Amino acid sequence: MFSMSHILRWTLKEASFRSFSPVLLGKCPVSLLGVTSRSQSSSTDRETVQDSREQTPSPAELSQDSLLDMGFTDQQAVQVQTVCSAARGGKHALSALTALFVLGLNPSSVLKLLEKCPQLCNMKESQLQHRIGNLRKLGLLEGSLQRVVAHYPQILTVPVKTIKHMVLFLREKCLFTVQQVRDILRDSPAIVQEDQGQLEYLFQYIYFRMGVKQAGMVKSGLFRFTLDEVRCRHCFLERRGQYQTPDKKGQTSIVNPKLDSILHVNQDAFLSDVAKATAEEYDVFQRLISREWQEERLQYGNVEAESDDDEEEEDEDDEQLAGKSGYMKKRKK
Repeated sequence: MFSMSHILRWTLKEASFRSFSPVLLGKCPVSLLGVTSRSQSSSTDRETVQDSREQTPSPAELSQDSLLDMGFTDQQAVQVQTVCSAARGGKHALSALTALFVLGLNPSSVLKLLEKCPQLCNMKESQLQHRIGNLRKLGLLEGSLQRVVAHYPQILTVPVKTIKHMVLFLREKCLFTVQQVRDILRDSPAIVQEDQGQLEYLFQYIYFRMGVKQAGMVKSGLFRFTLDEVRCRHCFLERRGQYQTPDKKGQTSIVNPKLDSILHVNQDAFLSDVAKATAEEYDVFQRLISREWQEERLQYGNVEAESDDDEEEEDEDDEQLAGKSGYMKKRKK
């Protein structure tokens, strides 16, 4: 005897089989069935995803009470929830907040970090701890580490591998010491996301063109400035006879101003204390030097284009010669 459940399963199986039997498929164009089923399926999928997004509740972790328990005020708690919501995340917000508190930051500092870098809301505690631990290994100890994170929280979003590559570049390409690399990371943490090619060009300009060694670069906070900013002030002094590129022995006929006195001051102090010039003179020079650099870039671009054309012509000539030599060989045969 078959039970009612057996009969029901058998009935459903038969109905399913008949609905997809070859006879029924023959009565309706296959392509139409395919298009209809796909369109209905994709439409259903889109509606399901949309409904799930609309119905996804905000994480319980970010409740007002939990944030108040962490030490946030009512207003700060609302701001934290707003930041994490705007970051389209919050899944790991509680663990991220925990990692930042373990770092020794107070609620006000944590809120400022989140406002500067909302991506932190979406990072796991283990991930943050790993990156913080790596910064400690590089010599950023208590006090320095907190100041770096507070000033540039984006450093916690940079993979450990990327930071290691930058440290390796500073050590091997620029020959900075371990201590100097630590000081660079402490004073110019944004360097971890800079292009290494541009940094190498900046380093070579300072080292060869200006004759400044690594210690002077670190002291001046060089990597906070762009190449154009450095070149502009240096060229202004050079053309006024106030700066001279050292010879092979590192000697000059004048006393060059220190790099930190050139860069580590605002424009007014630079003009009055170092260049001994007026703002009008410097303004005119900036416009002229900007035009020169633009012409250099255009000329450099044209030279590269001509070089590419020459290479293409050489390749064509080589192909033609190869063709002729092959033809001559065939004729000899």
